[in-house]
Amino acid sequence: MAAIKTDLMSKALVVFSGGQDSTTCLFWALKNFDEVETLCFDYGQRHRIEEEAARSIAEKAGVPFTLLNLDLLKQITHNSLTDQAMDVEENKPDNRPPNTLVEGRNMLFLTFAAIFAKGRDIQNLVTGVGQADYSGYPDCRNEFIRSLNQTLNLSMDYEFTIHTPLMWKTKEDIWALADELGVFDLVRTETVTCYNGIKGDGCGHCPACRLRRNGLENYLKNISGFTHG
Repeated sequence: MAAIKTDLMSKALVVFSGGQDSTTCLFWALKNFDEVETLCFDYGQRHRIEEEAARSIAEKAGVPFTLLNLDLLKQITHNSLTDQAMDVEENKPDNRPPNTLVEGRNMLFLTFAAIFAKGRDIQNLVTGVGQADYSGYPDCRNEFIRSLNQTLNLSMDYEFTIHTPLMWKTKEDIWALADELGVFDLVRTETVTCYNGIKGDGCGHCPACRLRRNGLENYLKNISGFTHG
């Protein structure tokens, strides 16, 4: 989804985790908007390295970084990303979502992002959710995002636009976009996608790492004159 420029200076807030998707969205936003800020959430996730990576990438990109505490989530939902006692499932059962699903996470993130953004006269919210590589997360669906966008506009009497530049992209497409934006190496080495909290290529066997690696391998296989090493 392309951003629409106006005569006024355009500003965007990126919901930012320091992972592959939100980092690609950050640099997409920098290309499409005049001013960009990032908002990161501490929701009691098991690995602080995610927040550290997000802060470092935002600093390298030269954009403001804010960390908001939402660790109440770990008190009201049970999942392997906030409960250290639970193991991350490497294979998802067919009859339910993966145990990495944090119920309501994207709804809360975008709601708090909207409140934060309105106070700064920012109408554009950018999030890295997508359903092309759908992994059982209902709050990554386009239908949900469009519905929430309308709800936020009505509830706050403000014209937000939620941008989802990755909504219909596969992981291969997302690697291609990062390359097009000139941040392939940064995304590959500095982001944290791994559910086990390992930067870059990660552990290699959790679902997030497998999805990321498969997309990378497909991208590298399908481009000619690859020079990234």
